[in-house]
Amino acid sequence: MPSEAATVHIIDDDEALRESLTFLLRTAQIESRNYPSAKAFLDALPNTSLGCVITDVRMPGLSGIDLLRRLKELNVVVPVIVVTGHGDVALAVEAMKIGAIDFLEKPFDDEVLLASINSALRQHDGQARRQNERAEIEHRVAALSPRERDVLGGLVAGRANKQIAFDLGISPRTVEIYRANLMNKMQAGSLSDLVRMALIVGMLGSD
Repeated sequence: MPSEAATVHIIDDDEALRESLTFLLRTAQIESRNYPSAKAFLDALPNTSLGCVITDVRMPGLSGIDLLRRLKELNVVVPVIVVTGHGDVALAVEAMKIGAIDFLEKPFDDEVLLASINSALRQHDGQARRQNERAEIEHRVAALSPRERDVLGGLVAGRANKQIAFDLGISPRTVEIYRANLMNKMQAGSLSDLVRMALIVGMLGSD
């Protein structure tokens, strides 16, 4: 189920379309806000909860394409659905390349739109969970001593205790003590847990 805090943000210069989409989402019990322009949305961005964005690709001022680029510049991660008119498929494809997750051509079926929105909200929830998990792991890593971090680096690189001890110029028994301490601080039940956490925070060169 989508997060209760997730809000669908409708951006379109057509007031009738905004009101129609707001009504549709209300009947589907989905929270929404609407904006007459991309600028109005960006102005409200710091003080609003994000679920997903539905934006027209063609608007006065900032277009849907401009909005996608601006969100990328601001490092705002939010699923974006682009709405296009006939003949705007090329723009829709460009939007997908920049980061839009879906595009719908007008006139679109309500059920198709709701399915796309629900998919976007599920994606948002997944992103939020991953961000929260990463922040928690980074907090645990920050609590490690420098030597515990050294041992952690050796463990996730696949080195045995004896090799880590040799590399650090300490005894294998001392490595075991550091290993036990960092497993506790990282709340890891196994070495595989540690490797998974290292992957999440990019210690193994991946996210």
